[in-house]
Amino acid sequence: MNILIPSSSLVDAPKPHPGRVCWSACTDKGRVRTSNEDSFLGVRFDAREVQRLGRHGDSDLATMDLAFAVSDGMGGALAGEFASRIAVEKITTLLPRAFHQAAQGMQAGFHDVLSELVAQIHKAVTYLGQSYEECSRMQTTLSLAWFTPQWMYFAHVGDSRIYHLPANGSRIRQVSQDDTHVAWLLQQGLINEREARTHPRRHVLQKALGAGNQFVDPQLGAIGLEPGDTFLLCTDGLTDGLHDDRLDDLLRSGLRSAGPDDARRLVDASLTESGRDNTTALIVRLD
Repeated sequence: MNILIPSSSLVDAPKPHPGRVCWSACTDKGRVRTSNEDSFLGVRFDAREVQRLGRHGDSDLATMDLAFAVSDGMGGALAGEFASRIAVEKITTLLPRAFHQAAQGMQAGFHDVLSELVAQIHKAVTYLGQSYEECSRMQTTLSLAWFTPQWMYFAHVGDSRIYHLPANGSRIRQVSQDDTHVAWLLQQGLINEREARTHPRRHVLQKALGAGNQFVDPQLGAIGLEPGDTFLLCTDGLTDGLHDDRLDDLLRSGLRSAGPDDARRLVDASLTESGRDNTTALIVRLD
């Protein structure tokens, strides 16, 4: 059973099954933007080392954890690109410290680990924004998924997204919550999905890393893993062109032909429909 847990309290943990994980990632500047301020990251790590992963591949969870992240930087010029890179690079230094906790079954500690990780990224982005005038408006989103043999722990800030396509055949669901006023209006039933997708302020963030905010409270949680689960991390450029139902269809079609071009197919489909923004997709499947 997959369990979404919004706090550090974990119960009914699934049995460990350190199977194989495959992934596919793709990013594109889109048809309008002149630069790409999106970033993505894949790492394999234990307590001693971190290995950067390529755009596609596969690995097992028996000895090393895996983490994947997408980040959408903002701020103009190169500031947005710097901001998103800071977000993903911090992960490579901070997550390995937590490996012993996960290895010893201390699942409850993930809340503190990811809170500290987000705080450190926020501090770094804020410092750079305050130090250089050209970076003064710098901010970034972050959607992070940390895979252990039993759980996927996640941290999220902004309007990038984490989706889960369960192995049991259920429809795709958005795990993360968009940090926008329009998303709040949709959750309250004040507007419908069509109105949300065309709202003029749909991309205005209420929460981001950097941007002069003193503190950032991330969304944190955990999902129990089952063989056959699929996860999608993406920036808002992808969902600008693809509705959730379309994402569901494309991900299911990839289940029959999983390969390195899975993410490219999603990005190309989104660019065909929109392409107004940088577009990034990162797919993670559990064999």
